[in-house]
Amino acid sequence: MQFHHHGYVSSDPRIEEASGTGIDRPETLPDLVDVLIVGSGPAGMIAAAQLAKFPNITTRIVERRSGRLEIGQADGIQARSVETFQAFGFAEGITSEAYRITEMAFWAPDADNPSHITRSSVAQDDPTGEISEFPHIIVNQARVLDYFAEFARNAPARLAVDHGLEFVGLAIHDGEDYPVEVTLRHTAGDKEGQECTVKAKYVVGCDGAHSRVRESIGRKHIGAVSNHAWGVMDVLASTDFPDIRTKCAIQSSTGGSILHIPREGGHLFRMYVDLGEVAKDDNHQVRQTTLETTIAKANQILHPYTLEVKHCAWYTVYEVGHRVTDKFDDVPPGEEGSRSPRVFITGDACHTHSAKAGQGMNVSMQDGWNIAWKLGHVLSGIAPESLLDTYSSERQVVAQNLIDFDREWSTLMAKPAEEFDDPQELADFYVKTAEFPAGFMTEYQTSMITGTTEHQNLATGFPVGKRFKSERVIRVCDGNDVHLGHHATADGRWRIYAFADSARPGEDSRLSAWAEWLFSSPDSPVVKYTPEDSDLDSLFDVKVIYQQPHGEVEFGPKIPAIFAPKVGPFQVTDYEKVYSIDPEVHIFETRGIDRDGAVIVVRPDHYVSQVLSLSDVDELASFFDGTLHRRSR
Repeated sequence: MQFHHHGYVSSDPRIEEASGTGIDRPETLPDLVDVLIVGSGPAGMIAAAQLAKFPNITTRIVERRSGRLEIGQADGIQARSVETFQAFGFAEGITSEAYRITEMAFWAPDADNPSHITRSSVAQDDPTGEISEFPHIIVNQARVLDYFAEFARNAPARLAVDHGLEFVGLAIHDGEDYPVEVTLRHTAGDKEGQECTVKAKYVVGCDGAHSRVRESIGRKHIGAVSNHAWGVMDVLASTDFPDIRTKCAIQSSTGGSILHIPREGGHLFRMYVDLGEVAKDDNHQVRQTTLETTIAKANQILHPYTLEVKHCAWYTVYEVGHRVTDKFDDVPPGEEGSRSPRVFITGDACHTHSAKAGQGMNVSMQDGWNIAWKLGHVLSGIAPESLLDTYSSERQVVAQNLIDFDREWSTLMAKPAEEFDDPQELADFYVKTAEFPAGFMTEYQTSMITGTTEHQNLATGFPVGKRFKSERVIRVCDGNDVHLGHHATADGRWRIYAFADSARPGEDSRLSAWAEWLFSSPDSPVVKYTPEDSDLDSLFDVKVIYQQPHGEVEFGPKIPAIFAPKVGPFQVTDYEKVYSIDPEVHIFETRGIDRDGAVIVVRPDHYVSQVLSLSDVDELASFFDGTLHRRSR
């Protein structure tokens, strides 16, 4: 963390000074808001947390529940989500209380005694750390929401959830400053049952699979519910099953299958228990299946092992559904560009699938972050309104890819053991596709914020459109071995990483010429777009990585000024933008960086927008000319 640049801080530095809308924030919902978020699930809370960093924007989030969520449906946290938590400052905290998945055991019918199950294999969960340095963890969704709520509450806008308000409907009045008129109903307190209205510039619907926001803009779920049902229970139990604290896929010869997930805390665990095929005319009657029936089914699958449930914390029955909404905003297909979207939907409101791939909460959070930073930039005057068109086009592709993957995975999980040609088929699929459920296969296509791959050969390890894959480097000012990407916090800034050519600081080089241009040229995006009376790095966080090891690079007057900006009211130097290579992992080698140098442009949500050479200043300027609004300094 960096602090003290505005003066000495003696209290918790995570609690930022209130500013803008965070000063004397009204307790009751105002009549006019810039952004109204409907629903405080994972997508809604990450959107609120990000927008809380924009105190010039009036953001409110409404939730029909009367208080915080106490037990959540989702619990699987993939590595990309933990990486995201790092940006919001709580990866370490939530990981410390979570269950960490390091391996997955696969159980199948014993070839010599098919009525018994036996462990057939164990697959390591990213054993080399090649996919990510962050872990795959299990923690209650309620705790994830708590952490985002704390971040939002401590951010400058002091954002908090307005509980006890449910969405009823909306109407859009084109031409008005606040064109979206939303009707809400009180669900608790003295005003229970009464309705009220609020006008917003934008609405973000994060209100789940039965989204009223989706219905209000005429969007439709495309897809169907499958004819397979699962009972899900979070329980404390006595059992002789040896892998009760290991993630397992369990297939029996006659009783179906179980996906077993140990939970945080060392004792609780979750079981997804196969309830079998559902008749087409069942009319959801399977959802009435009792906990006792599901426990009996679990014992049948686990034979010869037994399970005696002592306490059930949560139980539900669901039928697998694979649906994607036809569009994720209110602009009809084919009319993009004719008007800007005003209403957006995220998470389960626009894509539903099975829970067994652990993707629901994870993908939903990326939806929320994607739209939130874009709204922050548009409403702050940083970017044109056309930026908002990229939300639906980017996230709908991601959702469809998720549905395709989950359909294959859930089908394999429900497949009878005797129908597998190879008993290792399920385990092989799990290992082969590990990068997708980890959250790292998203690859955005060319747009106003994602460039082409023309110069990809300069940095093969940072694919354009994919998330910036961090690597260890040495911070020059203090010799600390750090991860370069871990300092990309959720502050709404663009990142520009300059990988130096072979010259050292102070020597004439491609890097020195590039750095001088970025610092002083009127064509430089830093000069052109940084808000007036703001710190040099308020919109662009520019860092340099030298090819020499620590000890051969010294922080001093030879370091270009763009990498040593003066910040805060006292204009003190920021020393944490200059890095050297870590000889043990040499980032130029591990990420395929050309030794003549390269420039990597990264969006506020960690995705690589551009790979350029140090001489491509015109192309760098042109990219931001198409992405940002000019604001003279």
